[in-house]
Amino acid sequence: MAVSIRHERELAGPAAASGRYPLMVGLHIALFCLPPVEVIALRRRPRLPLLWGAGVGGAAALRWWCIRSLGQAWNARAVVPSDLRPVTAGPYRWIRHPNYVAVALEFLCLPLAAGAWLSAVGLSVLNGALLADRIRAEERLLRRIPGYEEAFAGRARFLPGLF
Repeated sequence: MAVSIRHERELAGPAAASGRYPLMVGLHIALFCLPPVEVIALRRRPRLPLLWGAGVGGAAALRWWCIRSLGQAWNARAVVPSDLRPVTAGPYRWIRHPNYVAVALEFLCLPLAAGAWLSAVGLSVLNGALLADRIRAEERLLRRIPGYEEAFAGRARFLPGLF
């Protein structure tokens, strides 16, 4: 978050779905609070914790790659400055929204690593609904950037060649 806050101070531009940002923050807090409650209250045992732990690690690595690729433009509020240039390096070479893939993996894998499958399902559904709204708003802003539509024409949002 410190990286995002620093970048946001330096960026000037509108943010995508900024009214929903507090909900996203709350959902991320829930991601760290609800799974332990579920595990303790329902006496859950993790199944395949190494697999889900590897998913969490993969999500963290993908997020790091996104941050490195976007540089100063990366931020948690999806602020899109008017002077932004399309970034087609790193994971953006293959998909438009790799950072949101990382977020989705975190919401799925982190609870499952502890055995909290109800949290994984519920939080993932809520996260998907919030992200769908945010991505629509963000893409409206990105389409204003010269060269964005050409750079990402035909590029999948989340899975190369599929979705």
